[in-house]
Amino acid sequence: MNAVRPAAPQLADIEPYDPKYIPADIMISANENSLDVPLDIRRQIEHEVRRVPFNRYPDPLANDLRDMIAEANGLDRDQVIMGNGGDELLFDLALAWGGPGRTFLNLPPTFSVYKNNAQLTNTAIVDIPRCDDFSIDEDAVLERLAKGDIDYAIVTSPNNPTGDLAQATFVEEMLKTSDTLVMVDEAYFEFSRYTVRPLLDSYENLVILRTFSKAFSMAGVRMGYLLGNPRVIDEFKKVRQPYSVDAVSQAVARIVYQNRAKFEKSIDAIIAERGRVYEALGKLPGVMAYPSESNYILIRFDEDVDAGWIWQWLLERGILVRDFSRSSYLENCLRVSIGTEDENTRFLETLRDVLAQVGVAV
Repeated sequence: MNAVRPAAPQLADIEPYDPKYIPADIMISANENSLDVPLDIRRQIEHEVRRVPFNRYPDPLANDLRDMIAEANGLDRDQVIMGNGGDELLFDLALAWGGPGRTFLNLPPTFSVYKNNAQLTNTAIVDIPRCDDFSIDEDAVLERLAKGDIDYAIVTSPNNPTGDLAQATFVEEMLKTSDTLVMVDEAYFEFSRYTVRPLLDSYENLVILRTFSKAFSMAGVRMGYLLGNPRVIDEFKKVRQPYSVDAVSQAVARIVYQNRAKFEKSIDAIIAERGRVYEALGKLPGVMAYPSESNYILIRFDEDVDAGWIWQWLLERGILVRDFSRSSYLENCLRVSIGTEDENTRFLETLRDVLAQVGVAV
């Protein structure tokens, strides 16, 4: 049997993105909304989906959704584009603004897919690591942008997995400093209620990424969107996959977006629980919890406590959190998504038990 020829050389050192999806009783690892879409909205979705002609291709640009999102954000249709989750749009960014001879500015620790996309498209990567408290090294970023050779940059706000915000004043300085396309990833902005949307009115080199996956309980449907200048959006149209947003997902998203105000109750509950969990974590010895404006909290353990072992111990007791303990800049860290009140209570109680097992007085 003949051997297959090697894949593209840029794949050689890339590790596939692994969300560590392991079934568990309590799934608080992927920053999902632990509450599903409300029943009354699901009934509306079922009615809408029954009207979808499965034998026809979907509207390739999901224009009904574009119109709804544009109106809600004070924009025109040509300033919005939909994607198969935020992930497709992130890859499209690397396709449109990256490539051989081009450069991406990254602010680690942050979402690892940004770097993977740059590697896949043969884009050079410049890392400006965050400060010890995970805040952005703003002076270093602005100084590097001023050299004029960065093609695109991504600022995540709130940042995943650290939970901190990027201030609009800093983003505006980035936009002023060069013609670099700056993407602000606002996948979690509903939990911070903080956005750089007003800057779109003044800066052509800004694009904002958002998603239905988190606050709107639609991680299983895959729907994301961008807000930007029409010229920028046109470039995304050139690289996107045709019909990437299927007709059923469009139907679901239309109903959810029409009813988005009904998700405020669950968002408020997550924000309240975030405060409770953060306060409880702060009382545990050997645990450093970082402030968060999102629906998750990053935890760092003292050196004499193995976070990877704690992750395994929690999993064996039916609780899945995210293990970053061997990731650069995140050594000995776990990230816990904010679940329901009962889920959070069980997590905290189990964490106290595991700390006691390793000899940490609680």
